[in-house]
Amino acid sequence: MDRRTFAGVLAGTTAMTMLGCAGKTKESAAEPKSTGTAASQDGRLALYRSVGEELAQFDVDVAGATLVQRGAVLLPANVQYVWQHPSRQYLYVTSSDSGPGASAIKGVNHHISAFRIEASGSLQPHGKPQPLSSRPIHNSVDATGSYSLIAHNNPSGVTVHRINRDGTLGEQVKQPANLDAGIFGHQVLTTPSNRMAIFVARGNDAAGGKPEDPGALKLFNFKDGVLSNLASVAPGNGYGFGPRHLDFHPRPPSVYVSVERHKRLQLYRMQADALSRELAFTNDLLVEPHN
Repeated sequence: MDRRTFAGVLAGTTAMTMLGCAGKTKESAAEPKSTGTAASQDGRLALYRSVGEELAQFDVDVAGATLVQRGAVLLPANVQYVWQHPSRQYLYVTSSDSGPGASAIKGVNHHISAFRIEASGSLQPHGKPQPLSSRPIHNSVDATGSYSLIAHNNPSGVTVHRINRDGTLGEQVKQPANLDAGIFGHQVLTTPSNRMAIFVARGNDAAGGKPEDPGALKLFNFKDGVLSNLASVAPGNGYGFGPRHLDFHPRPPSVYVSVERHKRLQLYRMQADALSRELAFTNDLLVEPHN
C-alpha cells in the first residue's frame, strides 16, 4: 500500500478520528472546528478508533503507511461520538448501552466523559463522566469551548453541559420546556458566529404500516448555553427530507446537508444568523437513485 492509498483509506474511515497532539499543533488561519486531521510540528498524528466501549490510540506514520497502537481507554458503555475542544487539549466522548435507532433497546447507561490529550496523544480521564437521561447520538463543543452540546435521538432532544475553565465537564444547563426538537435528532452544531445552533432531526422512513416521520433542520438561538426556538427548515413540510449531518463552508457562508433517507447532498446559504429556506443546490448521491 503506497502513501496516497494509505492516506485515502484513513480519510474515508468513518469509525476513526485523527487529531493533532496537544501543545504541538501548527497555527492556522482556519483551524477546523470539528474533529479531523491535523499534523503536529513533527508531522505526527494521533488517531483514535472506537470499537464497543474501547477508544484506542494509534500513532500514524503516513510516510511509512503504518499504524502503531499505543494504548486505549474504556468508556462506561459503547462509544457514540467524540469531539475535540477548540484548544485541542481535551476530548469529549459520549457513550451509551442503547441499541441502534431502530431497536427497542433504550438502555440505562448514558454518559459524556472528558479526557485530557497528552502531548504524546494518549488520553487521560479528566473529571468524572456525567450521566445523561437517554442515548447521546452526537456531541459537539461551541466555538468558545464553554459548552458541550449533545443530540439525543429517542426522545429527540438536545442537552447542554458547561465546560469548566480547566476542561472538565460542569453542570447541565437548564433549557426551555418548549424546545422544538423534531423527530429522531441526529446532530447538533453551533454556527460559525456561535449565536445560533442547528439541530438535525432526521425523521424516519415509512415502515411496517407506520407513515413517514418528517425531517427538519431546527434552528435555535444560542446564548450563555441556553437554546430557544428560532425557525424550522423543512422542505415539503419535511416529507422526502431526512437529513443526517451538516457542515459549514466559510466562503460564502453556506451549509452542506447530507440527506440520509433520500441519498442527496444539499446546499443552503446563510445570511447573517439566518438559514435560507430555499435550496441553492441539490444532487443525488447514487448513480441509480431508484435502484
